[in-house]
Amino acid sequence: MRTINFYIFFSIFLLLYGAINYYIFFKGWQLLPRGSASRPVYAVLFVLVAFAYIGGRVLERYTVCAASDAAIFIGSFWFAIMTYLFIGFLAVDALMAAGSYIPAVSDYMLHGRMNVKIIAACAVALSTAGIVAAGYLNAAAPRLKKLEIRLDDKKLPPEGIRLAVASDIHLGVLIGNSRLERLVDEINRMSPDAILLAGDILDEDLAPVIEQNLGETLKGLSARYGVYAVTGNHEYIGGVDEAVGYLEDHGIHMLRDSLALVGGLFYVAGREDRSIAAFKGERRKDLGEILAHVDRKRPIVLLDHQPFHLEEAERNGVDLQISGHTHHGQLWPFNLITGAIYELSYGYKKKGNTHILVSSGFGTWGPPVRVGTIPEIIEILIRPGG
Repeated sequence: MRTINFYIFFSIFLLLYGAINYYIFFKGWQLLPRGSASRPVYAVLFVLVAFAYIGGRVLERYTVCAASDAAIFIGSFWFAIMTYLFIGFLAVDALMAAGSYIPAVSDYMLHGRMNVKIIAACAVALSTAGIVAAGYLNAAAPRLKKLEIRLDDKKLPPEGIRLAVASDIHLGVLIGNSRLERLVDEINRMSPDAILLAGDILDEDLAPVIEQNLGETLKGLSARYGVYAVTGNHEYIGGVDEAVGYLEDHGIHMLRDSLALVGGLFYVAGREDRSIAAFKGERRKDLGEILAHVDRKRPIVLLDHQPFHLEEAERNGVDLQISGHTHHGQLWPFNLITGAIYELSYGYKKKGNTHILVSSGFGTWGPPVRVGTIPEIIEILIRPGG
């Protein structure tokens, strides 16, 4: 059943992806002279670029090499380029359709239609290039955000508890040692009591992570009481048991439907990612079962990668839930979609006595580009008092 669902999903994805790419391809095809030798060259190059990411991921399963890295890199950027070319050409077509009802505009388009198409295509291409370039620079510049929360009736040291939080790092081909070193340096500067990683630490396949020896850089994370993390959907995509083993071998305490009393001060509960149902046909534990024997006088922090059913944390007396996964859409206008899917797509809210934080993440999936969202590292101070 799970295999059938996967093939259905993948078929729908390919159909939609193919339709969008064909639309963009046809816009460029129209501008090339009929019978021109440039048309077959354009067609071949377009197909190679459009399917580079899929080809690179398939090749990576067999061997990590310069060809697989290059294909993934090119294909990743194409996702962002494709998005804004599609939006731009749709906008142009809508304007041209509207203009056809205005006599003066209609006459101009009738006599200079090819010039209009060329000008419009250049405008869309230049706008897309500018947006993607700016988004690439934005994605490479994480911001440090700070959040202070106060808890009543909890045993807390007077100075509070300082947590360093990151989610969705996506270590792999595109997020390598240089970006990871920056993350490690920023977190270590906080001198946190504990470091919490809210899933999708790895991107997909483990091979590029091993080849770049990213685990050694991860071991540089330093906190008084250690580093704790949960699985995300991407750990499952790449092979969850191998991913968890690698992370644990490099100093990260993985919480898989389990609980840790950190420094005798507070609890960190870690839920298995929801992907366990799709990939293993198993159910994760109920949150109530995980928290059955906690001392309710101590703060309870929950790591749950995907921010669904936030009422569960509230109902089970969690003081702070930390999630990621959404990237807040990563590329505008996808934030509108994540905003419709999730009760909280990004940021902070309080439900009853439960504080909830959803991070937009440190890294990126697909294109190393962010438009309308920011990459972030979060410092949380939990203090006594209301």
